[in-house]
Amino acid sequence: MTVFAHPIPTTVLLLTASNFFMTFAWYGHLKNLSASPWWIAALVSWGIALFEYLLQVPANRVGFTVMNLAQLKILQEVITLSVFVPFAVFYMGQPLRMNYLYAGICLLGAVYFIFRG
Repeated sequence: MTVFAHPIPTTVLLLTASNFFMTFAWYGHLKNLSASPWWIAALVSWGIALFEYLLQVPANRVGFTVMNLAQLKILQEVITLSVFVPFAVFYMGQPLRMNYLYAGICLLGAVYFIFRG
């Protein structure tokens, strides 16, 4: 059995990949294009976001076959934070803050409530 045989791992992998593109589209220009006009950063971000959507749309369609909309959204938020924190710390050079842990704990609570029975 491969990872792609079940919708949940497929959804998680596609959403994780889409979040890498999304995070760079939203925040990468702050580091890489800070000297450029905002409209150049917007065009570059828009180009990056295309790849995010090419992964996110199929991920949501696959995930929606086994999860309801709220579960899919909470999964997306958990993945977003899981991608954002390493990006912020390692790529953008931001300090690791306890608030990330607290946000993660809140998301675990959201996961519990949205996925319970």
